Amino acid sequence: MPPDRELMFEALPEPVVRVLSTIANAGHEVALVGGCVRDRLLGIALDDWDAATSARPEEVAALFGDATWENRFGTVTIGASAAVEVTSYRTEGGYRDQRRPDEVRFGVSLTHDLARRDFTVNAMAWVPTDLAAGKGLVLDPFGGASDLAHRLLRTVGDPRQRFGEDALRLIRAGRFAGRFEMMIEPETEAAIVELAPTVATVSSERVRDELLRILELDPRPSRALAVLERLGLLKVILPELAALRAIPQAKALPGDALDHTLAAVDAARVDARLAALLHDVGKATTLADGHFIGHDKVGADLALTVLARLRVPGSLAARTVGVVREHMYAYDDAWTDAAVRRFIRRTADVDRALLFALRRADNAASGVGSHGEENQAELEARIARELERQPELLLYRRLAIDGHDLQRELGLPPGPEIGAVLDRLTEAVLDDPALNEASTLVELARQW
Repeated sequence: MPPDRELMFEALPEPVVRVLSTIANAGHEVALVGGCVRDRLLGIALDDWDAATSARPEEVAALFGDATWENRFGTVTIGASAAVEVTSYRTEGGYRDQRRPDEVRFGVSLTHDLARRDFTVNAMAWVPTDLAAGKGLVLDPFGGASDLAHRLLRTVGDPRQRFGEDALRLIRAGRFAGRFEMMIEPETEAAIVELAPTVATVSSERVRDELLRILELDPRPSRALAVLERLGLLKVILPELAALRAIPQAKALPGDALDHTLAAVDAARVDARLAALLHDVGKATTLADGHFIGHDKVGADLALTVLARLRVPGSLAARTVGVVREHMYAYDDAWTDAAVRRFIRRTADVDRALLFALRRADNAASGVGSHGEENQAELEARIARELERQPELLLYRRLAIDGHDLQRELGLPPGPEIGAVLDRLTEAVLDDPALNEASTLVELARQW
């Protein structure tokens, strides 16, 4: 076992201090474990706090009025905001469903608890020696600190056993290797490649959460996504995306459709990365004579399929699909004001801020340069002007008359003809907003 080393945790958040001190004062062992120790050694800002303790779950829960304990694996969550998860020392046995242990046994040592974890860099603990001063010792029985320093990712013990316990760890390996720029230890990598098909047994929700962590936490998500592709995992969890490999396209920057997609993800702001990941999935099935006719519409349908399969929440899925469908607009300064107004109407139900963020990432990944940004900025300025001039028409979609007015003035019965006339009037008003007066519209409808 590597020797213990002293490590300072400066300015521990008050909820973390409260949890650690309360458990320790009750006479139990307690330590910070896992990702927070790893990230502290890397100098990364901390936002997740996990602790392990010799106390049993019911003993931990009894110490806190704001504790919840809802599973048989010994995890107690304390606090609502800035929550700390406290897990009792345990060992596990048997994983027939490749996720949940068949048997959980409490009352073991911290070293035994660390032995059940996935990778050595996540199998370290920080045992406080002077909590008020943030002083403590790192318990590192499997050499995680050395692996972290050498940027080496390897499992705790036999990799096939670790991945057999929970196939989600295969995806986690790609996430850690990409985010922390780590080389995967050869035996660990061989096991991942061999067991890659088993990731299909992991629930959609858990796969989704890992993918979203890649997109949200990694400064360059392409690194992890490229690792997942190399290990044979991408084609299992996102076959629609993997299909973009070797699809050629003519861009200023070199690479195929998948290279372009990964570059767009890196260029996108965090909330637009999911859209960037899926914006070109339609290209794999629409390539003909060097063009991708309708890939935006095909891609939107494929994106909807992917997001439904991953059980992405409906509002996020709808926003993402909407911007994928509309991302191929081709603005230039020849657009008339009427064309701008039609674009506003067409994208009225689209998250335009997200759409424009996607377009900027797409431009950056295409090598468009400053001209693309100038074009985009001009379009946004013109949209703002039109919305200010015509809020009733463009924001609220209000004509000066409605279907009841047409029935009363023209004697038309209810039915599709009313809608057709209103649509035609809307087109006329988009061309010339000055026509949006009740008497003028009634007269136009009368003439038609």
